[in-house]
Amino acid sequence: MSHAPAAHPIPDRHGQNLFTTDLELQGLLALYLPDALRRHMQPHFERLGALAGSRLDELAGVADHNPPVLESRTRTGLDEQRIVKHPAYVEMERLALSEFGLGAMSHRDETLGWQGKMPPLVKYVLTYLFVQAEFGLCCPVSMTDSLTRTLKKFGDVELVARYLPRLTSLDFDELAQGAMFMTEQAAGSDIAATQTRATPLADGSWALTGDKWFCSNPDADFAMVLARPDDAPAGIKGVSLFLLPRRLDDGRLNHYRIVRLKHKLGTRSMASGEITLEGAVAYLVGERGRGFVQMADMVNNSRLSNGVRAAGLMRRAVAEAEYIASQRQAFGRRLADMPLMQRQLDKLRLPSEQARSMVFQTALALARSDAGEEGAYPLLRILTPLIKFRACRDARKVTGDAMEVRGGCGYIEEWADPRLVRDAHLGSIWEGTSNIVALDVVRAIQREGALAVLQQHFEALLGDAGLAPAFAQALQGALDRAAALAQTAAADGGHVLARQAASGLYHCVSAIAMAHEAQRSGSADRLRWAQLVLLHRVLPRDPLAVGDIPADWALAASAVPACA
Repeated sequence: MSHAPAAHPIPDRHGQNLFTTDLELQGLLALYLPDALRRHMQPHFERLGALAGSRLDELAGVADHNPPVLESRTRTGLDEQRIVKHPAYVEMERLALSEFGLGAMSHRDETLGWQGKMPPLVKYVLTYLFVQAEFGLCCPVSMTDSLTRTLKKFGDVELVARYLPRLTSLDFDELAQGAMFMTEQAAGSDIAATQTRATPLADGSWALTGDKWFCSNPDADFAMVLARPDDAPAGIKGVSLFLLPRRLDDGRLNHYRIVRLKHKLGTRSMASGEITLEGAVAYLVGERGRGFVQMADMVNNSRLSNGVRAAGLMRRAVAEAEYIASQRQAFGRRLADMPLMQRQLDKLRLPSEQARSMVFQTALALARSDAGEEGAYPLLRILTPLIKFRACRDARKVTGDAMEVRGGCGYIEEWADPRLVRDAHLGSIWEGTSNIVALDVVRAIQREGALAVLQQHFEALLGDAGLAPAFAQALQGALDRAAALAQTAAADGGHVLARQAASGLYHCVSAIAMAHEAQRSGSADRLRWAQLVLLHRVLPRDPLAVGDIPADWALAASAVPACA
């Protein structure tokens, strides 16, 4: 008599397609992408989802355990530095930058067979899938994209024509990568304290001298660098932006040294180092004295990518926990059938799904802003720091709590969980710590009038959602209170209330977005998650009370038809 083989007691999700198994993502794409583009991208999403669940995940694990190494001399004794990257990392570079074109996609007229400009959302969905396997490389990918955007926006015609072709190429042997060299020992977020000097040269270029303390992707082909011209005044208005090539026109390395590589908690696959500029040749980008404004454009674009990456990390962590709970048996029952585990999984899903909705909302705002639509820039200007602030903080907790679902195996480096936890902690640090980014939310309110635009946008979504009256009223009331708190924070410059205000706005608008999506897609899960966000992350609640979603928040018949 034959017996079916028993299921292995330690579930392993490796080999699953991270796109085809993500039904919520597919439902959202049907709402947010034009049908023709969605159908065109479907096989590309499926291919990357398959890679992220198998080969790409393997490469990420190998690269994480074999970090890059700095070599200062050739074997013949020439002083020519290079960073030696593990072949696994190089293969991931080829996938991200060449095959999927993630660094150049937004700046080309054709990518992945699609004629015309690709909307930002496609790039961010691909990044969302890619980062579920590999986080570190997504930093150079984002910086390449952001550097190209900033160069096109502020660089003079000759400079753009000279360097743009390599930055938009998909030929792996030809394409260029980007970086930003901004941080100094005395000038982290305080750009006004920048000490690096810029001296004009006879040919119109500049010579940069000074030290940069934290430079990710330090051997990039091009870097945007903040420096102070010799005759510039002190303070923020004396700082200018420069484009620094890795190699001079004659092929020699430019005049700067990578002093050492950082030994980091996470993102171990990707090199970060310290750099000494020794008269390095660079080119002024935009107007003198406007370096902070121009670099802020690059940083804001990268901050949005940071939020996308945090969302992707959370999705990977939650999906792993859900799979384990559905497969693992304990005490004669599946973990997923146990009430405490069900509640634990919901606590993981809420911030993950909030971040996912905010990715879609912010990507659409970016597309509208770039198209010059009225009111789109202030909306983008506040959504970007909101997602960077809250999603990056949430990812730290979600990845840690999801590790617990796997149990002891989750603490072992053979599994992805430790890498997710280590990588998640960087999101709240680079390109603006939590305090800095929360204060940026306040600045968007003060300088751009962004709060009124934010309220108008999400009130329109709320009005279109066809929710049960009690739930709609609760969402509107919460948004009103969050806006009032944000206005109070803005009145005193955010020195006390910036973080509280940023969290309040994020939770309220993400709950509205999720509820709107739920009604349009017919997703009962998404509606319940929106309700739980409001109940557990916004409204005051007695921690000793028993109960869950109020009965009068039930789903009403929607006037908006569900998507097929």
